[in-house]
Amino acid sequence: MKAGAIELGEVGKSTSSTSRGGVNKGVSILDFIFRILAFIGTLGSAIAMVTTNERLPFFTRFLQFRAEYDDLPTFTFFVVTNAIVTGYLLFSLPFSIFHIIRSSAQKTRMILMFFDMVMLALLTAGASAAAAIVYLAHKGNATVNWLAICQQFNSFCERTSGSLIGSFAGTVLLALLIMLSGFALAQHP
Repeated sequence: MKAGAIELGEVGKSTSSTSRGGVNKGVSILDFIFRILAFIGTLGSAIAMVTTNERLPFFTRFLQFRAEYDDLPTFTFFVVTNAIVTGYLLFSLPFSIFHIIRSSAQKTRMILMFFDMVMLALLTAGASAAAAIVYLAHKGNATVNWLAICQQFNSFCERTSGSLIGSFAGTVLLALLIMLSGFALAQHP
């Protein structure tokens, strides 16, 4: 009776390790897909913000007001953070492919998880700072006499608001990547 329990336990171990390998392979494929989607979102956000500009004539066509992303250091920080995270996501894709092929790799997954956390913090800082400026552009602040500029620079405000969507989608996807890596690491004994 005791020998039978040991044999059953051994069979259960090999079956569970096989199912863990399948789960980790599925997690690795989902990791790869999320990295590609986050790459597209952050790249699109950086491109949308860099190409954002609008000019409005003031009395004559020779005297114009302009709004460009580099007028505000916060938007420049937003573009730089999105570019850094985009580059990181591009360079992390080969490691993600490696995890699909060899789903039992733990050290590289831990390294990716660490850098995913760093990039999540960086991207969240850039997107949140830009979101505060976009909010001020839309609403203004009567207390300090900052006027809302979106009534005049409508196209500029629409593009900056749209670029925030890809960046915040990237933050959500990076958070999901961290959870996926934690789940894959927890599956190993």
